[in-house]
Amino acid sequence: MSFTKPPFEWLPSAEGMAGSNLGAFLEKTGEADLASLSEHADADPAWLMQQVMDFCDFRFYKPWTQMLDTSAGIERASWCVGGTTNIVLNCLDRHRGTPTWDQTYLVWEGEDPQAQRTLTYREFDAEVCRLAGALQALGIGRGDRVGLFMPNLPETFIAFFAVLKIGAIVMPLFSGFGPQPLIARLNDGEAKAVLTVDGTWRRGSPALMKPVLDEALLSVSSVRTVLVLRHLGDAAECAMNAGRDHDWSTAVRPQPTDMVTAEMDAEAPSVLLYTSGTTGKPKGCVWTHVGFLASMVTRDMHICADFRASDRFFFMSDMGWMVGAMCACIPAYFGGSLLVAEGTPDYPDSGRFWRLLQNHKVTYVGVAPTLIRSLMRNGDEEVGRYDLSALRVTVSAGEVWTHAPWHWFFEHVCKRKLPFLNIVGGTEVGGCNFVGTLHGPLRPGSFDLRGLGAGVAIVDSSGKPVVDGQIGELALFNPNIGMTKSLWRDEERYLDSYWRTIPGLWVHGDLAMRDADGLYYILGRSDDTIKISGKRTGPSEIETLLTATGKISEAAVIGVPDELKGSAIVCVCVPMPGVPADAALERELAEAVVQGMGSSYRPRQVLLVGDLPKTRNMKIMRRVVRALVCGDSPGDLSSLSNPEAVRALQLVLDN
Repeated sequence: MSFTKPPFEWLPSAEGMAGSNLGAFLEKTGEADLASLSEHADADPAWLMQQVMDFCDFRFYKPWTQMLDTSAGIERASWCVGGTTNIVLNCLDRHRGTPTWDQTYLVWEGEDPQAQRTLTYREFDAEVCRLAGALQALGIGRGDRVGLFMPNLPETFIAFFAVLKIGAIVMPLFSGFGPQPLIARLNDGEAKAVLTVDGTWRRGSPALMKPVLDEALLSVSSVRTVLVLRHLGDAAECAMNAGRDHDWSTAVRPQPTDMVTAEMDAEAPSVLLYTSGTTGKPKGCVWTHVGFLASMVTRDMHICADFRASDRFFFMSDMGWMVGAMCACIPAYFGGSLLVAEGTPDYPDSGRFWRLLQNHKVTYVGVAPTLIRSLMRNGDEEVGRYDLSALRVTVSAGEVWTHAPWHWFFEHVCKRKLPFLNIVGGTEVGGCNFVGTLHGPLRPGSFDLRGLGAGVAIVDSSGKPVVDGQIGELALFNPNIGMTKSLWRDEERYLDSYWRTIPGLWVHGDLAMRDADGLYYILGRSDDTIKISGKRTGPSEIETLLTATGKISEAAVIGVPDELKGSAIVCVCVPMPGVPADAALERELAEAVVQGMGSSYRPRQVLLVGDLPKTRNMKIMRRVVRALVCGDSPGDLSSLSNPEAVRALQLVLDN
């Protein structure tokens, strides 16, 4: 790969590469470069994880006797056999008796900027221990599933670690869920307890959460205990169910501020996190005490994406998505700090997100494309008002990038100097399939490294690798230490979902491509593929053309059945503020697609809407859009953050 060949947007420096965590890891392993490291890791993933754990000082109570056991098949691989550990051992206990113990771990800001709290590691751990003691006093113990239905508060992160500390399994639940998605997840996981809050502040108004949980629990027989945090105070009444509901502060008050962390088998379940399936009920992904830390936290975000102990991490996400666990564990493992913000990124004013970065001196920020598409609607001047000079690294995850928002962020936030690292994986793998590093060049939405040791490949329908420039399925040849341990009590669905599409390979469901310079791209979900006159096209390619007009902020491009072409294109677009949503705009957008892709790609229809259906982690739900346009059932909608967008699109279609 030639780093001088245009048109790369960003190039690594020799100084930056040498001073990076990845540079130090290459030196430790004796590998000459990334290509050599990647090849060795794929050939011997057990060797890689040994190197990762040594480099990151991974802690065990009892050492493992075998790093990787695939005797039952790679679908059922076992890691760190015989070893015992705990996420809390590695994220909190490791800092006892060190200077880190009295340094800041968590900074919280409410919707009102005057509402702020700061907790050192010592203070945070004391609250974890007290809550863990309260849970044990309420009869919660090893292996019990505990739902976490809370907004972005310090206590949410305290609860995350407290559940793990006693060996129970934490079930993060999106704070915006209604009763039905709570019922589905709590029943499937047979939760014994739920930790919740009276409510949260959303755009200046109290949004009640306890009544939503109460309604859901009428249909959930397994939950015996609910612990309720009073956050809204006099702004909300909070009915308590005698015998089941307990006041948080009353329960934790008598508990000691120190407690021994439970010693757990390395592969004991730690987190049960649900991800939406294209059809049927949500899929319960099972993370282990060793898996998530060894995969996402240490290998991917520290070694590859360069998170450091000196960094302040901020990714404005709900605990109900895997980024919630990332926020908890990444800074905690390495002794960094975390910013947590309640509410939305654009309230009480449109500059809130940038002000949070400025005022709290965030050095390591994560964003999603949907967030940036939303913020760029406020204009360039808004972000320009704030001092973002503390930023060192920016990362993105979630939705596929189109060029316009990527360039906007790189220009106005990164100032074309900061690295803008892309990461992608999924709840099911507990880590990254592709990752950006400080050692590779950048193009919009690109990655320079395959997930280390996972045997990541881009293949055709028979499992053979495709040539550069050709779109294929993202697949894994190796077991990944972060992979879900089956699906919760549904082994057949696990095998059907990931291992039986192409026998012997994990098929992730993403379309991917490598360019001639060795950079990788995710082009969307494979079930979003559009086939026009025999050619497979990812929706992002067409969406890039639409957003490049400057007239729309985001789009969902779908394929619908067509007797002649196989598929015809329908574009559902959100106009920029002040742009008339009229027939002239529809014609302009259709012509932009034709000019960029050719006449065979002329959209059958351009629909203009106020919003697109999105999941809680802000991914556009194209399958829902496709189902509505085709007149089919949209399936599971429990993960939607904005169900009103479904109703609005249906009205447009009906008219």
